[in-house]
Amino acid sequence: MKLRVLNYLLLPLLLVLLAMEGCVGGAAEVEKHPLPDSLVVGTLYSPTSFFILHDDTLGYDYDRICDFARSKGIGLKWVVARNMSQLIGMLQNDSVQVLAYEVPITAEYRAQVHSCGAVNETYQVLIQPTGDSLVTDVTQLVGRDIYVERGTKYESRLRNLDSELGGGINIHTLTPDTLMPEDLIEMVSRKEIPLTIVDSDIAQLNHTYFDNIDISLHVSFAQRSAWAVSKRNVWLGDSIDAWAKSRNAQAYSKAALQRYFELSKSGRHEVADTIPETPEGAISPYDEIFKKYGKQAHIDWRLIAAISYVESRFDPRVVSWAGARGIMQLMPKTAQAYGVSMEQITDPDASVMAAVKSLLDLKAMFAPRIESEAQLIKFILASYNAGAGHVLDAIELAKKYEKDPQVWEGNVEETLQWKSNPQFYNDSVCRFGYFRAKETVAYVVDVEQRYNFYQNKFEK
Repeated sequence: MKLRVLNYLLLPLLLVLLAMEGCVGGAAEVEKHPLPDSLVVGTLYSPTSFFILHDDTLGYDYDRICDFARSKGIGLKWVVARNMSQLIGMLQNDSVQVLAYEVPITAEYRAQVHSCGAVNETYQVLIQPTGDSLVTDVTQLVGRDIYVERGTKYESRLRNLDSELGGGINIHTLTPDTLMPEDLIEMVSRKEIPLTIVDSDIAQLNHTYFDNIDISLHVSFAQRSAWAVSKRNVWLGDSIDAWAKSRNAQAYSKAALQRYFELSKSGRHEVADTIPETPEGAISPYDEIFKKYGKQAHIDWRLIAAISYVESRFDPRVVSWAGARGIMQLMPKTAQAYGVSMEQITDPDASVMAAVKSLLDLKAMFAPRIESEAQLIKFILASYNAGAGHVLDAIELAKKYEKDPQVWEGNVEETLQWKSNPQFYNDSVCRFGYFRAKETVAYVVDVEQRYNFYQNKFEK
């Protein structure tokens, strides 16, 4: 896929449309109904299907439709809708040709679209702490306290289940506001609430962040879903079906499933045996590299070292679940934008060089917006971790909702976290969609604490 990243300067992306050349590769196969040179793909922002991280595009459905395009030697252009009804409308009026999003296979949607590709089954599942006293049957929910968002399908399912069991489930409803299912899962993980229920795909995703929760008990029947094409384009659905059944596609889909729904995201630091020893009195084996590029860019080398420590613990072999590599954890497309190839990305010198260039570009971007030097560092760090687009979205949300757009703590820090909620990431001022911000908020704190430690212990 050609997603042009120019020194972290933002692409004019995503008011309602996101148009990108995409995922080209391989020789096109000759078919009874030849595929076009490119397809226009419709989707929705979500934590599972399609999202932007570090200025790169990711997602389970995104990765798989790109694999389909590569196998057929065609390009992809993307349109991001605000909601399901708009997405279906785009398909029906031929604004898009395929929906790479899990559309429920129900009587309502069958009347409007033709399902295609692999069929996904999800359930509502119980989220509970791991341990010896697990709830293993829905009948054991009688007498238990379960917390869900008010007015959601989860509350409806619990009310129905309570009726089926003859009553006795203690259902507690919380006002949604900025609360999301992910928040309730985290509250169970922290034992702030005992139980909740969410969809199994959301549960699987969050289990990669919280390994102390159990998600095994189904509390609903299966909900089937799949991609979709127009009823006028069943031939395209047949092509996607044939691809989905192929051995290569199934292997690729399995790898994507593991990446998004199984690979742990709670920690990535596995120190390699081959890391050089840190000289006595030094921060790392790479202090001279930090100093060289810090001096060139007029950036405190100790700040660069702090970023590297939090990113990789100075381990050049670390690879994050999202694909970031090297001691500065550069995404391949970001590295390429700064002249660093995949072969060079784990080289500490090349990694620091590209990272420092990106920090300078982020400084140039945010300095006109943030007056305080201390606050500017926080915005730069958040953007290095999340991608500048999400931080700019959060600044716009802060302006709209009467928070201070120049202050990180309690202001932009908070509005960035709102971007996990459709109410906010679909707001007209947001251009970069869904984002899970808790890790970024913690990242800013971690880097600043490490930097303060280095400032007190090591000479500039």
